[in-house]
Amino acid sequence: MAQTATIDSHPVTKLQPRLAVSEDWLAVWIAAVIIVLVLIGVRPGLPRYGWSDPQGLTSTVFALDNISRAVQLGILLLIPATAGGLVLGARLLPFAAGFTVLYAVACFSQLLAGYTGSTAVGLEYVIYALVIGLVLGHATPVRRWLGDAVQAEYYIKIGLVVLGAGILFTELVDAGLLGIVQALIVVLSVWFFCFWLCKRLGVDDELSTMLSTAVSICGVSAAIAACGAIQGDRKKLSYVTSLVLVVAVPMMIVMPWISKASGMPEVVAGAWLGGTLDTSAAVVAAGELVSQQARNAAVVVKLSQNVLIGVAAFALTVWWTLRKDPSATPNASAAVIWERFPKFVLGFLVASFVFSFALADQYVTDTRGLLTGVRTAWFAMAFVSIGLETSIGDLVKTGDGRPAVAFLGGQAFNVIVTLVLAYLLFGGLLFPAPAFN
Repeated sequence: MAQTATIDSHPVTKLQPRLAVSEDWLAVWIAAVIIVLVLIGVRPGLPRYGWSDPQGLTSTVFALDNISRAVQLGILLLIPATAGGLVLGARLLPFAAGFTVLYAVACFSQLLAGYTGSTAVGLEYVIYALVIGLVLGHATPVRRWLGDAVQAEYYIKIGLVVLGAGILFTELVDAGLLGIVQALIVVLSVWFFCFWLCKRLGVDDELSTMLSTAVSICGVSAAIAACGAIQGDRKKLSYVTSLVLVVAVPMMIVMPWISKASGMPEVVAGAWLGGTLDTSAAVVAAGELVSQQARNAAVVVKLSQNVLIGVAAFALTVWWTLRKDPSATPNASAAVIWERFPKFVLGFLVASFVFSFALADQYVTDTRGLLTGVRTAWFAMAFVSIGLETSIGDLVKTGDGRPAVAFLGGQAFNVIVTLVLAYLLFGGLLFPAPAFN
């Protein structure tokens, strides 16, 4: 059966498993099924969403073969997602119908992001998906029509496991030690500063943890992992994800302009962008506004931070458990930690390990593009769902604005610390300046 909570006037349905299996484990198994199918040869063509004028829109995006690709990809996602939805207690036809509508909206958000005018200013699909969800949720009864299919956490957990297949330990090592060093220093210093600032402003522990993790690691994905690790409130998670995306838009436009106007070395600019912007697509877009070398450096640093998601989730699980029950015995603590540990993060790590070390390079190369498209589709549906579940009134009223002030303060600290480290590590001051050609 489904349990319903309320975010202002927006009902949020949390499905309860019919069987003894958690949503986390379902996400792992669904992602695993999709990955295995792709590896053994089930590889529908990836739909194209890039266009620059009406003619390109009709001849490329709306071409019959491209629509067929989108449908095939949707079926690849629909079947396992619906099976999982049934295990979670959803009704078959309403879930399948709602999922289909969400997938169509997710495709539309990618179409808008594929316009050259959008890519030029860094407007990515997550922003369009969130805004569309917000508009539909506030102005129409679509949220009620979609019913149990609006499950943001379910979709994003599956997407995070698939993401593991695209984050390779070998590539991180090839990227060099400097990116790892910067990522570790930034993550630790920014997390503790933001958490301290949250507590000074009277923000509760759950929201402080999600805000600090989002601003210090990689935005929305990190916030989702943190929420799973501490079993946090979905309403607070929706608030954090919305805040991350709202702040990211001006940053991805202003920061490249600052770097070019100040004459900042391109590699330093890239390291600065990669360490501060909270989504990978925003990092690429901002880097492109500077130069190819800046973009490559930004991607390396961002990759170094992304790989810390699993480590951070494990550390947060241990810390949160001991913080809430400091008198627990070591054995009891280990059991509670395992119970709280977000299993989708385990799936993320396993997928990364398998694609890094267990598969031939040709398999990894041949499947990377399709798995990236699969992950993007899951994330797009998740962000549409977040928009549908989020109330603008909550964003304005939550904590009398204190959480937003704490997030902005943490982001300002992040910008300064990362800039200093970028000059020290990538500017030739402590080490020879690396080249990212």
